[in-house]
Amino acid sequence: MIAFELSEEQEAFRELAHAFALNEMRPVAAEHDREGTWPAKVLAKAWDLGLMTTRIGEAYGGGGLGLLDYCLIGEELAWGCPGITTCTGGNELAVTPLSLGGSEELKQQYLRRLTEEPGFAAFCLTEPGAGSDAASLRTTAVRRHDKYVINGSKCFITNGSHADWYTVFAKTDPGAGHCGISVFVVPREAGVVVDHVEDKMGHRASDTASLSFVDVEVDADHLIGAEGQGFALAIATVDRTRPGVAAWATGLARAALELARDYVNEREQFGALLADQQGIQFMLADMATDVEASRLLAWQSAALVDAGRVGKGLASAHAKRFAAAAAMRVTTNAVQLHGGYGYLRSCPAEKLMRDAKLMAIYEGTDQMQQLLIAREVLAAPPERIRTAA
Repeated sequence: MIAFELSEEQEAFRELAHAFALNEMRPVAAEHDREGTWPAKVLAKAWDLGLMTTRIGEAYGGGGLGLLDYCLIGEELAWGCPGITTCTGGNELAVTPLSLGGSEELKQQYLRRLTEEPGFAAFCLTEPGAGSDAASLRTTAVRRHDKYVINGSKCFITNGSHADWYTVFAKTDPGAGHCGISVFVVPREAGVVVDHVEDKMGHRASDTASLSFVDVEVDADHLIGAEGQGFALAIATVDRTRPGVAAWATGLARAALELARDYVNEREQFGALLADQQGIQFMLADMATDVEASRLLAWQSAALVDAGRVGKGLASAHAKRFAAAAAMRVTTNAVQLHGGYGYLRSCPAEKLMRDAKLMAIYEGTDQMQQLLIAREVLAAPPERIRTAA
């Protein structure tokens, strides 16, 4: 049976997140975007409310919520500020490989670092020469007795300069392609070096850093899973985090739609409100449909994960790709509907348009999602094309 009604608990989660976005995020979003500053006070309040530990299991002090619950919360937070939401979501990306494949001891040690006091973790896969092509990683991890010694560099790392620990992907067998990738928990105190923090077009409240690992030693028990399982854990991770990105894109687009609606209801041209013009109405209708479709794809992909039906990540790819593109369309139209004002930095729609662009890049580019979807369509029997499950 298919149902779209949310439980009372889910409605409460959504209302809590909306109130936080309205009262804590929106008042400071423009300032943090303009200055490119880390929103420490907002994040501390988010942690106090449990909004940064929702997906960590209850056994480790977290909320233990499902992915659909996370998406409901994420849409509201991104409605408040996508950049600040990226700060909170960076933890989810980092902890997922550990939650999926880590030993009980490792999970107790590091997940509790995030639930017992405010803290951050970072997912370290991308390198200067290896983005979508993970098999080209050059970072290495060499076993020496009861230690692994890690050498290499990572770039575009969310929360990189603020993280207390990192999930680091490295080659333990350099000649084995993606089958030679392993993943480790690396505490910051092991010697992780922050090379620099990036100055970005959008999501400027979030921290994006380049990191170096020079003879960084970690205990052998900091290997997540077994050697060679890193690539599989990376894929399993993004299959579970892309629905969240789709929800963020939905919240971002919804915010832009609301801005555009309010503006055209106030702005007069040629003696009439913009909202009275049929062409404007059609633009708003298209924007609203994009928001609705994005939300449904995010919910479907999250519900499939919650039901244990991750499969090949097809539903997550559909959701992430569509919602990212829809956010770009909606924010572009929001700027257009604001006319010359929309092109000014003082216009909130301008910020959302810059924020939207990243949705099509991080956690797998649009082109990588298209490739995954196309391969599945070409390989699937006709009846399988009817569903993303």
